Amino acid sequence: MSTHRPKQSHLQLKSLFDLLYVRLCRFAGLLITNPAIAEDIVQKVFINYEQEDDDFPAIKTYLYKEVLNACNQHTAAVKTAVIKAEVGGEINRAIAALPEGCSKVFKLSYVEELKNEEIAAEMAMPVSWVKTQKVRALELLHWRLKPETFLVLNFFLSIAE
Repeated sequence: MSTHRPKQSHLQLKSLFDLLYVRLCRFAGLLITNPAIAEDIVQKVFINYEQEDDDFPAIKTYLYKEVLNACNQHTAAVKTAVIKAEVGGEINRAIAALPEGCSKVFKLSYVEELKNEEIAAEMAMPVSWVKTQKVRALELLHWRLKPETFLVLNFFLSIAE
């Protein structure tokens, strides 16, 4: 016995779409506050369903679960973006509040990824001064940032090196 279903006809899919689309959009709308995004999610679920070869005896349940999963993925992505924006904003504010030399050296080193020698040449300062400013900047950021934010900053700095 095959586990694959024959491709549904266009008419069968349209009937299923007509029957469940509005309901699934309302369901998605309860999970996602933006109606346009909720509709996009439901449409993508229907497109994915049409492309599936597996047999789904409980089509309605399957579609609701897929909409729920897609909404959860969307919400997680939005939360991640907000966290990145907030953490990035907090880090940028702290860097901007550093003394001028520390701030400039930090940006040249970690944002523009210049080597200490290149920074020293650009700023017409000794390399030892550049190194001191980098250490000073990190110490000040350590005290100005929340511990978890400083950990995030340290993580990104460590993978940038």
